[in-house]
Amino acid sequence: MKRVTGIGGIFFHAKDPVAMRAWYQRHLGIPVLEWGGAAFTWTDEAGRPTGGTTIWSVAARTEESNFAPDKNFMINYRVDDLAALLQALRDEGCNVVDKTDDSEYGKFGWVIDPEGNKVELWQPPPGQ
Repeated sequence: MKRVTGIGGIFFHAKDPVAMRAWYQRHLGIPVLEWGGAAFTWTDEAGRPTGGTTIWSVAARTEESNFAPDKNFMINYRVDDLAALLQALRDEGCNVVDKTDDSEYGKFGWVIDPEGNKVELWQPPPGQ
């Protein structure tokens, strides 16, 4: 029996969800839809759709939350060109962490979003 096969969704709260969505759309290119989130379609190695989606959504922070207890977290986003993206984020005035990591697992860099969440950016190694 298969268990986890990918990320089904990323859901988090923000003090100002409208501003948070706008930041992610502008700086990381998340295609935010009218309902306040994005739906990334799954594809195979050739780029053909495979019938699944990953949902990304930012909601308003409320006293009652299905996320309780609130935890700090970091989301990992796959990118094509880590160095170029990190430079673009710096040029746009974003809080980019100076440290990067280059290992057998790929290249990693980090940016801090407007509410202090650390976002991991990952460029897979060649061939992945």
